[in-house]
Amino acid sequence: MIAVENLTPLVGLVAACAAFVVCRAAMYRRLRPIISCAKPRPAPPRALSTAERQHVLDVLRSPRFVDQSPSEIVHTLLDEGEYLVSVRGMYRILDDNAEVRERRNQLRHPAYTKPELLATAPNQVWSWDITALRGPGKWNHFYLYVILDIFSRKTVGWMLSRKQSGALAKRLIRETCAREGVDATQLTIHADRGTQMRSKTVAQLYADLDITASFSRPQVSNDNPFSEAQFKTMKYCAEFPGRFASLDDARSFCRRFFDWYNQAHRHSGLHYLTPNQVHSGSSASVVSARQRVLDAAHAKHPERFVRKPPQALLPPSAVYINPPTHDDVAGTPTDTEVIDIQPQTASPKPTLMRMTPTPSQAEVLH
Repeated sequence: MIAVENLTPLVGLVAACAAFVVCRAAMYRRLRPIISCAKPRPAPPRALSTAERQHVLDVLRSPRFVDQSPSEIVHTLLDEGEYLVSVRGMYRILDDNAEVRERRNQLRHPAYTKPELLATAPNQVWSWDITALRGPGKWNHFYLYVILDIFSRKTVGWMLSRKQSGALAKRLIRETCAREGVDATQLTIHADRGTQMRSKTVAQLYADLDITASFSRPQVSNDNPFSEAQFKTMKYCAEFPGRFASLDDARSFCRRFFDWYNQAHRHSGLHYLTPNQVHSGSSASVVSARQRVLDAAHAKHPERFVRKPPQALLPPSAVYINPPTHDDVAGTPTDTEVIDIQPQTASPKPTLMRMTPTPSQAEVLH
């Protein structure tokens, strides 16, 4: 109908309706000016007069009844032999004077802004989270801290601890920034609203390094999708045990897993490149090599590619957390047994589907 309205001045209403198969009667109704025929409602004969309404309001505001509900007031007056108006009538009078509201001091949650983050290169936006790994006994857990680059999906830093602490998180973030050599002023770190993420220690580190902090909305897991997806990949791994026998056992598994994840895991969100290839900037050469193989296959058997020649895809040039939509647009630890930060020294590449137990070449803290 909007298209018909735009076309009518040029070709006329009849031709415009015929072109878009729109009923002319519907268009005439649409174009007809709306005339309000509603008449003001007369006052019901049983309605209270203005003086009576004011008297009820004065009674409700009196010191005797100011803290009582209309139900209590009506029945108190009935016991005294007086009837003014019904309970519902008192509520109407109070509502007309904007005096009906919630009087209890209840918690009102603020309106949290949806985080909208964009990364067009590595080391622009990091996402980090903490997950619990079950230990040898009941109620015994180890806590895994992981920092992930959302553009390349590379795990740039991880740490395993017996406890959750803002000081441990601060140490991990500081040392990861130093190891990656990032420009902290251009870095945004996104996390959920956990105690460690919102701790004063981590907030001071962000302020000291001039890092932009971003937080998920409460009870919205989709605001931190990359970290959640990586934890699922880890816990659905074939080698992931139900429980870890010790901290060293958990650390050994995490070292093998993150070596495999960064070096051998072909990520579907990266068009099956590995995180290291995207993070290091070598993805273009890898895709070019893939394209040469596809071109050779197409030249050899063009009849097997019915629709079009095969195309090797580059990874996305932009990665979002909550892409914007526009509907109207056309304490520092001292015990080294407690903490283990992933070394950057390359270890032998594990197999694709199963993580081989390759020994780490560096066991020191960075």
